[in-house]
Amino acid sequence: MTEEPVLIFDGDCGFCTTSVRFAERVFGVRARVTPWQFADLAALDTTRERAEREVLWVERGRVYGGAQAVARLLIAAGPPWSLAGLVLRVPPFRWVARGAYRLIARNRHRLPGGTPACSLPAARR
Repeated sequence: MTEEPVLIFDGDCGFCTTSVRFAERVFGVRARVTPWQFADLAALDTTRERAEREVLWVERGRVYGGAQAVARLLIAAGPPWSLAGLVLRVPPFRWVARGAYRLIARNRHRLPGGTPACSLPAARR
């Protein structure tokens, strides 16, 4: 399969957009980058609910979210970034990365570039 990976992010969030633009500039993202608002999420085998909560990396029919999406992005960027991506996939670094990602995601509206539109949706019951 030769399909290009897809990086999906929240295009309404200033912090997310700034972070993706930074990654494109510094890491040279080797993927099709698209806001979830313009992506065919069903064709990518994911949901709006998931895309609202975390950055997604879709590759070879698999969907990686949050810190693992970031790890995949770094691996795809090649050396020297791929080493950091590989480290983020291994416990205990994987656990720390997950916690750090969740903390940032929950507070992205408070971070530089963030706006009230960056707030995560309330948990659905």
